[in-house]
Amino acid sequence: MPHAVPALRPAYKVASAILLALALVACSAGDEGPGQGGPSAAVVTTTTVAVRPFNDRIRALGTVQARESVEVTAKVSEVVERVHFDSGDVVAAGAPLVTLSGQQQQAALAAARATADEADRMLKRQQELAAQQLIARATLDTQRATRDSALAQVRQIQANLADRTIRAPFGGVLGVRQVSPGALITPGTAIATLDDLSSVYVDFPVPEAQLANVAVGQRITGTSTAWRGRGFEGVVSNVGSRVDPDSRAFSVRADFANPERLLRPGMLVEIELERAEREALMIPEISVVQVGRDSFVYRVRPDDTVEQVTVAIGSRVSGLAEVTEGLAPGDRIVVDGTGKLRPGASIVEAAAGAEGDTGEPAGEPAVDATGG
Repeated sequence: MPHAVPALRPAYKVASAILLALALVACSAGDEGPGQGGPSAAVVTTTTVAVRPFNDRIRALGTVQARESVEVTAKVSEVVERVHFDSGDVVAAGAPLVTLSGQQQQAALAAARATADEADRMLKRQQELAAQQLIARATLDTQRATRDSALAQVRQIQANLADRTIRAPFGGVLGVRQVSPGALITPGTAIATLDDLSSVYVDFPVPEAQLANVAVGQRITGTSTAWRGRGFEGVVSNVGSRVDPDSRAFSVRADFANPERLLRPGMLVEIELERAEREALMIPEISVVQVGRDSFVYRVRPDDTVEQVTVAIGSRVSGLAEVTEGLAPGDRIVVDGTGKLRPGASIVEAAAGAEGDTGEPAGEPAVDATGG
């Protein structure tokens, strides 16, 4: 039926035109929002910025050092005659540790004493003769010099003998014994380590930004993984006079009393230095948007639109951020939902009580001096 095909073409064209018109109407209706055709408002949570008491801590890592520490060595080459200690002994200052053989020095000392005694007797006889003017004054002076020289020789040998007894230079705890009787030791040979553990100190770095917050006499707390759950109280004894240009940190030394000798040299200690309580403008950290080195927040205007405000951030602690510049008390900012905002966008507060979540501090905040 060739004559029926031309009759269908006009009807097909009319149907296509009707479908196209309906599609355009549907698209136009879908573009219209609830606000007379404009974009819909973003659902966010907000909070009001307020000043509150803030007490943060500076945290750092340091290594324990003994107040006094030395490696005991000999001054002379000699054979060990006797060892007076065992590994780990606690000794007092001046306690003998090792006695070296000194037979040659003992013999030399006996000879020097005999010579000194003879010179002293001769001087006394010549003094009697000089009193009777039977000898010249010059002869008496010569004999006095001879006597003094002999006494000096005695003292020199006695000093050499004293070097044969190695003593503790201060009280402390000895390490592992390194020598045995009969061993030949030379100057520099290690005998044992000696550490005064009655008190220890810890040196730790602090960022230069915290220089004004650290002073001699401040109380600090140290903790170690070796003694979990136990804190060690210390005090700042020195603040470094220089800032390292590479790390931009300065060194602080803290002293710790250590009567139980729990802290040992070389131990890693986490230091917490408490700063004085101060007033600070704190906001939830999730409200801060970071772009490169710049930080900003979205501040809500009276007409429920937002503007982008650049802020300066101080401490970032326990989910909070300290604002030092850019905001004022009473400002309302967006906390959650910043990812879908642009300057000038309209917002609406989430219904689930977002006002109550203002990011109050939940525990002791801290400034990490190790860069964490």
